[in-house]
Amino acid sequence: MKKTLGIIAEFSSPTALIHAAEKLRDNQYSRFDCHSPFPIHGMDKAMGLKRSILGYVIGFFAFLGAVIGFGLQSWSHAVAYPLVISGKPLFAWQSYIVITFALLVLFGAISAVFGMLALNKLPRFHHPVFYSDQFESKASDDGFFVSIDSEDNKFDSKKTKQLLESMNSTHIELLEEEV
Repeated sequence: MKKTLGIIAEFSSPTALIHAAEKLRDNQYSRFDCHSPFPIHGMDKAMGLKRSILGYVIGFFAFLGAVIGFGLQSWSHAVAYPLVISGKPLFAWQSYIVITFALLVLFGAISAVFGMLALNKLPRFHHPVFYSDQFESKASDDGFFVSIDSEDNKFDSKKTKQLLESMNSTHIELLEEEV
């Protein structure tokens, strides 16, 4: 018995891929992805993707790192170990800048890596498009593909295939696995 995981369609050019993404977006498909060997300008808009929140996540954690660095240095110099050496004031904020900046960059970089992994739902060790021989042979070279997940609310294998055929796709394949 075979389980349908989705459908994949190949298109002849980046322009055809953008038009296919726009048509899928207009037909209220939400769980689809476009695959091309290079970035295509305007694809995010064509797919109806919103701007990523990753910048806000990075900004928050970078600010948190700076606050932690500055706060820890301020507390240790003025409260925990209040030593006056060579007339230095207890709150000498100028000397805290280097560590504050270093922790800002460190927290921002770490949150960028883990935030990107979380928002991209990675690591994902296997994707249904790898069942397609056509995708395997052309995706990184000269193929432009749209894959639609079977978990999409609008997904119906026959209707979705007809829609993809109406978009002048060059090759359509149902993605299935043995159960």
